[in-house]
Amino acid sequence: MLLAEVASTSAAVAATRARNAKRVLLVAALRRAADEGDVGIVARYLAGELRQRRTGLGWRSLPSVAPAQAPSLTVTGVDATFAAMAGLAGAGSAAERERLARELFAAATADEQRFLRGLVVGELRQGALDALLLDAVAEAAGVDPEAVRRAAMLAGDSAAVAEAALASDEPAAALAAIGLTVGRPVRPMLAQSAPDVAAAFAAIGAGPDRPAVVDVKLDGIRIQVHRSGEAVGVYTRSLDDITARVPEIVAMALALPARQLVLDGEALAVDEAGRPRPFQETGSRAATRDADLAASTTLTPFFFDVLHVDGEDLPDAPLLERLAMLDRVAAGHTVGRLVTGDVATAAERFAAWVAAGQEGVVVKAPDSGYAAGRRGAAWVKVKPRHTLDLVVLAVERGSGRRAGLLSNIHLGARDPGGGFVMLGKTFKGMTDEMLTWQTARFGELAVADDGWVVTLLPEQVVEVAFDGVQRSTRYPGGVALRFARVLRYRDDKRPDEADTIDTVRALAPPS
Repeated sequence: MLLAEVASTSAAVAATRARNAKRVLLVAALRRAADEGDVGIVARYLAGELRQRRTGLGWRSLPSVAPAQAPSLTVTGVDATFAAMAGLAGAGSAAERERLARELFAAATADEQRFLRGLVVGELRQGALDALLLDAVAEAAGVDPEAVRRAAMLAGDSAAVAEAALASDEPAAALAAIGLTVGRPVRPMLAQSAPDVAAAFAAIGAGPDRPAVVDVKLDGIRIQVHRSGEAVGVYTRSLDDITARVPEIVAMALALPARQLVLDGEALAVDEAGRPRPFQETGSRAATRDADLAASTTLTPFFFDVLHVDGEDLPDAPLLERLAMLDRVAAGHTVGRLVTGDVATAAERFAAWVAAGQEGVVVKAPDSGYAAGRRGAAWVKVKPRHTLDLVVLAVERGSGRRAGLLSNIHLGARDPGGGFVMLGKTFKGMTDEMLTWQTARFGELAVADDGWVVTLLPEQVVEVAFDGVQRSTRYPGGVALRFARVLRYRDDKRPDEADTIDTVRALAPPS
């Protein structure tokens, strides 16, 4: 399939805000790709992603060359070029990468160049989010959307699911054949938010006749641990493999009384009293390959769910059954838990856990399955303060004691229809260390600079606390945050995991 066809579809998708119209365009492109055997690559490109996680290219290193007059590039040829770039290493690799990039862009038309730039920097602004792509795959293949979503959660890869559904004469059977595979990470189940424990109980329908499972919410990094015999894999919430960085978690997994396991949990650094260390220590330890730091800071895993044990898949089992299995295979390594239908008892435990330094609680429906990759209604998190995960859209240059630094950040919530909606600005809560870090980080993400405001690629997620949401005509979403302040930057979260504008609006008082 010609790259020009994909670029044209992407531009058309970006030009409409109507979700149904976007889906129609995606369906047509996916069907054409299936006819030509290119659906895996095309699906990924339409989702705004390269197949290669790292190519060595960034927006600063993109070539500026005259475009071709007529399209000639194929998606398979483009994919091969990026694969060649990703495989480069050692002396001369930078020059060879530059040569490959120049040849690629010189063969691309102006529209194709724009599309390729968007793919490389991860910013197509077309609104083709993963959920929309999966709906388009279901329609193109003529199968139940739920079957597509389930396959995607188990495969951890929407493009692979698109290929299975659209390259098969029996798409429903092909999707059903995609199961949980030990060693292949699945998309983690996510939680909605509630302002307090009572609201969380109401959200899942808990009460005296239907108890809730109340787990302590730890302030660590999400981990998924797979064990098959003597082989162990440890993956983050974004499905990155960090096995080599966390030998202590590998050793713990090998000591558990099961040969095959898939566990979901958190890992964090704790002090001698068992209290959590600052998240920055946990984050730095999980990200580092430095042997000295690894030796000085130990990550302790705590699990709250199990998806597989010795040949038995468990995602569809009720939560209480999964927890009974978890207690059997991971005794001594589970999070604190309370099962109760009494809101007051749960609220007391919430207060005690927070006083002990934990982040809050997650209230869960006892009969719920594991809906991987979805922010469903069966899990509801409660923290002692209002917090949101937002995306930094721009940053302003500092003045006074902050001169020379990038300071005041522009905050955006995710628009389910595509893009981000600005909610306001803040410079509060930033330490000197944070200002130094974000000045370097945002320099890497800059796409425009008018001398005062630096516009950024919307990639950096930040967790902010705030006192409330108010109606506002100043910002396009109609709402603004009151007294927003930065808590931390979330390198463990992707922009598509940020909170939505709908979540923010739901916190605002009635108009």
